Amino acid sequence: MNPYEFKVPDLGEGTVSSEIVAWHVKVGDTVREDAPLVELSTDKAVVEVPSPVTGRVVRLGGQPGDTVAVGAVLVALMVDEAPAAVAMHAGTVGASNLATPAAARVQARVQARVQASPAARRRAREAGIDVATVAGTSPATGITEIPVIGVRRVIAQRMQEATRTVPHFSYVEEVDVTALEALRQHLNAHRAPADAYSYLPFVMAALAHVLRAFPQCNAHYDAARNVVLRHAAVHIGVATQTPDGLKVPVVRHVESRTLGQLAAEVRRVAAAARGNSARREDLTGSTITVTSLGKLGGIATTPVINLPEVAIIGLNKAVERPVVLGGVVVVRRMMNLSSSFDHRFVDGFDAAAMIQALKDRLEQPATIFMEEEER
Repeated sequence: MNPYEFKVPDLGEGTVSSEIVAWHVKVGDTVREDAPLVELSTDKAVVEVPSPVTGRVVRLGGQPGDTVAVGAVLVALMVDEAPAAVAMHAGTVGASNLATPAAARVQARVQARVQASPAARRRAREAGIDVATVAGTSPATGITEIPVIGVRRVIAQRMQEATRTVPHFSYVEEVDVTALEALRQHLNAHRAPADAYSYLPFVMAALAHVLRAFPQCNAHYDAARNVVLRHAAVHIGVATQTPDGLKVPVVRHVESRTLGQLAAEVRRVAAAARGNSARREDLTGSTITVTSLGKLGGIATTPVINLPEVAIIGLNKAVERPVVLGGVVVVRRMMNLSSSFDHRFVDGFDAAAMIQALKDRLEQPATIFMEEEER
């Protein structure tokens, strides 16, 4: 048999290392070519890496939670043959290098020690009682340890970096979406439930218009070069809750899409993010982010900026509330917009003006579909 070392692949976009999330094999297992081998996480996504060959696992290059550099040995396998393609990809090693491969087990048994005082243990021994077999009668006080790895670790690191480095300026404004709700219900009456419009595509379409007048909000800050990059195209990140945690898939070129196209693309990228099938380009390149908690949206939120962006807008729950309109108390459907801006590059006046312009479009929904000169 021939020894092979499969090295950590380059997952692109400047990735220099990956985190081991989970192994699908252990030392001693036989794995077939293309079978799931390991899950690796970058700062963009979790990727399932298949085995390049059929062989027996003799060494693992790390444990879940470990960070391994691109080019480092990920797993060593013993194979019957050495296909040229595999040799180029994984790298063939001499037999002497794997003569005594590490045989450490991936899963070690941990024997939990029963918590008892020395006096209690002595009394139990004298009475011939094994304290490990005694069931407790007090309330449970167990602690579950959950490793912070994979996407959850990335989320933690990005949130920490954003709140540590960015002086957030928050601005909350209420929006009367009564007319928008009427339009939404009218359009949904002619659509299948699975294709029904939420508020999100309307907000995205309106935002694409508004950002033309506020390019400082559709921007990235390149800290390494100390340069603000203003984008002409509007690529909106859509904060999406997934089983792995919060991900931000991207709807590209919002400014050139119809309402129906926006709704369909939001559904596509959100489903891909939840199902771990999102492409790399689906999870990168957003220029501004929109987040919504839907029916759990509450009254107001304080969204955290998605670096390197400089602005984020949160949709709160739309509810009917009494409002004074023309001197009369009436019931209107209201929704708050909670926004955060990087105060280093977006002044408070400009932030407020941008949200007011967005509010104006949403309260008069016909203007969402009009150019500025047509208004």
